[in-house]
Amino acid sequence: MQDQGATYKKMAGTSAVFLCSDYQGASPVERDGETWNAQELHLNETSATTQSKPAMANALALEGLEDYDPPSAGDVRHVSSLGVDFIYSDKIRGWIQFQS
Repeated sequence: MQDQGATYKKMAGTSAVFLCSDYQGASPVERDGETWNAQELHLNETSATTQSKPAMANALALEGLEDYDPPSAGDVRHVSSLGVDFIYSDKIRGWIQFQS
């Protein structure tokens, strides 16, 4: 279940990939960028049904999926370089770090 009190930062070089702002690993988040809360990202509206999809090497690869494997609400993909999962939200047409 997603933490409704968490805040998120957009990953640098992406248009809609959000990582928890308290992520402890090295990550390319926008250091001086805005933070978003769960309500702003419509986390309460993410799909209750999830579908595991093949892992991706990095977060930038998530955005390229529209061209060859369009995501659906509730798709979950592990990003190996960060060691975390992301869930696709059709409400924002983007990926948000998934905390199960």
